[in-house]
Amino acid sequence: MTKPDTQSAMNALFSAGLEIQQILKASNWPFCFIGGLAVIRWGELRMTQDIDLCLLCGFGEEAKYAPVLLDNFQPRIPDALSFALTNRVLLVSTSNGVAADIVFSGLPFEEEMIKRSSPFDFYPDCSLITCLAEDLVVLKAFADRTKDWMDVESIILRQGRNLDMDYVLRQLSPLCDLKGASEIITRLKNLAGK
Repeated sequence: MTKPDTQSAMNALFSAGLEIQQILKASNWPFCFIGGLAVIRWGELRMTQDIDLCLLCGFGEEAKYAPVLLDNFQPRIPDALSFALTNRVLLVSTSNGVAADIVFSGLPFEEEMIKRSSPFDFYPDCSLITCLAEDLVVLKAFADRTKDWMDVESIILRQGRNLDMDYVLRQLSPLCDLKGASEIITRLKNLAGK
């Protein structure tokens, strides 16, 4: 059983997710939630304070999407549009004050991840489209931060044999090659017992 403060924060998070999802679906824009919301679905239930999602827009099309999103959400930083066009991430707040990072996606992996995504009922009347467990492991391992490795471990433990590690390694290996970080693959194989 969650504490009332935690429950209230989670409800705010899910409401914020629904608000964003409604706007993106109304625009018929391909997207999926990643980060903490996806970890709640596939890994260990944990508190998260913000929302992360990928919006498929390709490269060079960011200026088509960002202004529409800024018409619907409050920017979290001055000159959020310029920041978004340079860094490919729009930092906004939903109407209930939850922070959301909207990543402008365009890589083949991201496009495939969004195509593979599926809805998940977090509770009645709260179905959010999240990436699949394998794609979340790719994202988290590639980020290569301590908290991300904790999430990877929780996903591997919870999903067990259901997790397609061959798919994960096929997707992650070329990304790690580009990053020059082959140690990520070694660490992941060790965690997964491969």
